[in-house]
Amino acid sequence: MLTVVEVPQWQGSMSPTAPRLVEGASRLAAMVPAARHVRVDTGGTLAETADRVRQALPQDGFTVTVGGDCAVDLEPVAAALRRYGDRLNLVWFDAHGDMNTPATSPSGAFHGMILRTLQGEGPSDLVPSPALRPDQIALAGTRSLDPAEADYIRRAGIGGLSTIDDDAVLYIHVDLDVLDGITSVGYPEPGGLSPEALTEAIATLAARHEIVGLCITEYAPSDPRDEEMLRHLVPELVRLCSGRRTP
Repeated sequence: MLTVVEVPQWQGSMSPTAPRLVEGASRLAAMVPAARHVRVDTGGTLAETADRVRQALPQDGFTVTVGGDCAVDLEPVAAALRRYGDRLNLVWFDAHGDMNTPATSPSGAFHGMILRTLQGEGPSDLVPSPALRPDQIALAGTRSLDPAEADYIRRAGIGGLSTIDDDAVLYIHVDLDVLDGITSVGYPEPGGLSPEALTEAIATLAARHEIVGLCITEYAPSDPRDEEMLRHLVPELVRLCSGRRTP
């Protein structure tokens, strides 16, 4: 059973376009074909929303989480880590590192701290247990880092796709700002991946590893051309990650 969990959270972002993430989550969910649909209403705090996501996650089948901001992936990744332990590798497709802490974040936006929080350093009410080790993380498409993030990545030895263990199972996170030329995101960055390059990278990963979860985030609809591109891209990413065959 394929389940799409829609989390229309925008409160983790400080972008002026953040409220559009509510509509973006709905549109992304509609692009996932033939799926059971679970919508998680946001709570009064990020911690309350995370708790609701934890309770809504299905116990079987393949889950595609759609946001909303990147922080919607806190509980899905934590659940995968509890299930797969040391075998889990998290592949983070994102223009940004998302590895700030409350002390280093220039903006204070939690979606820029989510990946560091998953490693055990973040707001106390959002740090999951257990935490990911740095060597369980692979960054892809990352090209805009705050100085503290760059320093931490270097010190922690976090690498790219070539560092993934041969026997790892993978959880794939896609922040749509990893794409080059997309404008329907809060913080677009030049020099990213084409949709074809993103698809090829994930197809290569899927051919070598079992993929145990997928999250797609940060769609703030504003350009019909982005919508048209995503109508093709999203179902293909779901197909590759879930192992579904095309009709």
